[in-house]
Amino acid sequence: MAKYTDLGEGKISSLVLKLAVPSMFAQFINVLYGIVDRIYIGNIPEIGEIALAGVGVCGPIVTLISSFAFLIGVGGAPLLSMRLGEKNKKGAEQILANAFIMIFVLSLFLTSSLLIFKKPLLYLFGASDVSFPYANTYLTICIFGTISSLIALGLNQYVIAQGYSTVAMLTTIIGAITNIILDPIMIFTFKMNVAGAAVATVLSQTLSASFVMWFLMGKKTKVRITFKDYSKTIQKRIITFGLSPFIIIATDSIILIVLNSVLQRYGGAELGDMYITCATIVQSYFQLITMPLIGITGGTQPLLSYNYGAKKIDRVRKSAKCIIIMSVIFTSIMFVLSHTVSHYFVYIFTNNQKYIDISVWGIKIFTVFIIPLALQYSIVDMFTALGQAKFAVTLSLLRKIIFMLSTIIVPIFLGVEGAFYAEAIADFIAPIFASTTFILYFNKIMKNRESMPDGESLYS
Repeated sequence: MAKYTDLGEGKISSLVLKLAVPSMFAQFINVLYGIVDRIYIGNIPEIGEIALAGVGVCGPIVTLISSFAFLIGVGGAPLLSMRLGEKNKKGAEQILANAFIMIFVLSLFLTSSLLIFKKPLLYLFGASDVSFPYANTYLTICIFGTISSLIALGLNQYVIAQGYSTVAMLTTIIGAITNIILDPIMIFTFKMNVAGAAVATVLSQTLSASFVMWFLMGKKTKVRITFKDYSKTIQKRIITFGLSPFIIIATDSIILIVLNSVLQRYGGAELGDMYITCATIVQSYFQLITMPLIGITGGTQPLLSYNYGAKKIDRVRKSAKCIIIMSVIFTSIMFVLSHTVSHYFVYIFTNNQKYIDISVWGIKIFTVFIIPLALQYSIVDMFTALGQAKFAVTLSLLRKIIFMLSTIIVPIFLGVEGAFYAEAIADFIAPIFASTTFILYFNKIMKNRESMPDGESLYS
């Protein structure tokens, strides 16, 4: 299980597959956390559709919580890989120690803050008086699982960074399978409805978090958690590196606030909750594409970071090429599936034909430009892996700004359904800027690394 992959040796294409496939699978399984909840909730007798709208409103807040895990996780993991590439194990241990204490403190802050502000947040994120009770119940329970969520998501990045991709995959599988088993028991057997789905999620996250902690504190890992050598300089560096993935995920929450608000406004009292329910289904499907794509581009970051730290520039170039090719192949396959069989996915949420028609149409609109999106994700994560935060953050923000503006402006002309076009517009324009930036600056970054004196530590 704890087989270590040497990132500095071996065929690049094989290493990309060894890292990407388990990470893809793990992210796919991770999506099931939310999707399984929504499937069972959508099928609760009598209240299923409005309860699903309530859980859909919670989605942005849950996403916001997870963004802090990636701030610390993806922020420090490339640094840890670079230190291993430099053969600096002590430096790697110091990064992990600082990451752990940051996650712990953030968890306490987020838990207390969310409990205080949950009601205004839920209404801000699009809850109606009808859907609020379901949203409030679900979110309140999930908030108590914040520390487990951040440990499971955040510290798992440090497992991947060391080359233990199979262990990282197992972390996610343990939680997801537990969630799948517990959901029907909690929701239907114990008749807990929405509360049951939330309890199942928290218990599953706790199990995943326990497994990560056990592995990182055990003897089988290359870099263990230590409780010393805390440094504000390292913590600032972790935050700097983590800004891009944090912004990508955190701004998803802002976008979903805007989207839900627009759907409520243009849908009106009669149709607002229906369109939010359909948007929840569409976003659930879209995660089946974006999360495995993140698995490819994020899971292979250690390969880039390690070899960048080791000054093996040719291996960095080959890795970048393989990652882009694999991402494009994956999104091409998903494009075909989205436009041919996506209706089968919608059926598992609802049997209401009006909901089905809108959701299937929305999926096809959302996925029009997912192939260019592969370039966007690949390039942003490459810049993150190389410590080029200014490029990664700028490109991430640009896509989100385009998305948000489109969500607000297009419905003015096309009505409520115009909000669904925002994803396609952003996925067409943003990759053009990302590709141009990559062409202009990637080679310069490689040449600058080659010119550095041997033994000089990166981002110290």
